Amino acid sequence: MEMGIAIAFIALTAIVCTAVTGLLMNKSNHALRQRITDVQLSEADGKAELAKYIQAAESLQQQLTKQEQQSLELNQKIEQHQQSYNDLSARHAALKAERVERDASFTKQLEHLEQQKESIKKEFENLANKIFDEKGKNFSQANQATLDSMLKPFKEQMEGFQKRVNEVHSASVKDNTNLTAEIKKVLEVGLKMESEAINLTSALKGDTQQRGAWGEAQLERTLQMSGLLKDQHYTTQDSFGTAGNAKRTDYIIRLPDEKCLVIDSKMTLADYDRSVSAATDEELNAALKAHVMAVKRHIDDLAKKDYTDLSGIQSPDFILMFMPIEPAYIEALKFDKELFSYGYEKNIILVSHTTLIPILRTVSNLWILQQSNEQAKDLGDQALTIYNSVCTITERVHALGQTLGTAGEHYNKLVTGLVGNQGLAGKVDRFGQLSSKAKKQMKDLEPKQIGGEDARLSLTAKPLALQSADEE
Repeated sequence: MEMGIAIAFIALTAIVCTAVTGLLMNKSNHALRQRITDVQLSEADGKAELAKYIQAAESLQQQLTKQEQQSLELNQKIEQHQQSYNDLSARHAALKAERVERDASFTKQLEHLEQQKESIKKEFENLANKIFDEKGKNFSQANQATLDSMLKPFKEQMEGFQKRVNEVHSASVKDNTNLTAEIKKVLEVGLKMESEAINLTSALKGDTQQRGAWGEAQLERTLQMSGLLKDQHYTTQDSFGTAGNAKRTDYIIRLPDEKCLVIDSKMTLADYDRSVSAATDEELNAALKAHVMAVKRHIDDLAKKDYTDLSGIQSPDFILMFMPIEPAYIEALKFDKELFSYGYEKNIILVSHTTLIPILRTVSNLWILQQSNEQAKDLGDQALTIYNSVCTITERVHALGQTLGTAGEHYNKLVTGLVGNQGLAGKVDRFGQLSSKAKKQMKDLEPKQIGGEDARLSLTAKPLALQSADEE
């Protein structure tokens, strides 16, 4: 009996323990499941926070890429401006060397003319002194007046020749002064280009008429920098044709021999500005493509106007199309390698400030050469006048020698001083050979026989080269 009770108690105890254990395990499992749920929620929050950080990092990376692109563009602009400054510096050095060379040349020419002047002056002084000393006692006052009248025209011509030499020298000094001023202008413009480019973009975006006026102003500044003068070397807004079919040119560059060049200014800013601010390669390519198309439209418009066929214009078979914004000009040619050929086939030549300057400097040099030729012609005319005066003197001396038989000895000395080996006639005879307009010829002078002695000499005037081997 007791044994059965004990077994029953043990069994009950086991049941109770099992129940308690089950309850404890259920409670533990519930807590564990709650912990797992909390961990899963924390993991979801962490993933969401991580996604935010990743998105922020990607945004920062995009901003960094855009900043790097803008920095690259700024570096390219700096390099372009540096290249422009280097080109201007090289041009300044070349112009300075040219000015030094011209100064040396003009100085040498002036020294040569002064030497010739002194030589001729000494010849005349010696000749006049010798004549007056030897013939003062024999010639009457009337003969002296005759001699003065013969020498007076030549003296006047020499004074005119000296005046012309001084004028040429003054013109040379003035040209050198103008050249120095132009060099300073080139440097000033080069220093202002960068600051002006920043302000112009915002000022010219909205008004088409304002853009056109600014482009024409830049073109005229380029013309003036090249040494050209308004209304003398170039004109603006010339109108050709009838009232119903009138054509107006922006600028006409006048060339020597009544020829000219036509220049038209065209602005293409909007599409180029979009290319500068483009954030992606696709936007950049689209903007540059539109920019090139705008340039081509301007080319087509100019080709249709056909300025080269206008009456009263002796122009070459092409028109210069000026693009005042240098980077826009460069980017268009870089993007479309055939753009220049496209314009050339339509007789339109694309130019910018940098490429137009050499053309205009050539035009300026043509005008300088034209002026030099005119001055050389004037000098030739002066030399011809002097030559003719000397011919007149030789004719009068020749007549004097035939009529003054009693003064043969003095006549022979005068002839020797005039047409001898070191005589004046031989020195100026070269003037007559240099001028195609010389009609007169010097008389051949020779001494007369005195007292039965044979004083006949071969003293025909011989040309004397104006430049000796030492001068060369």
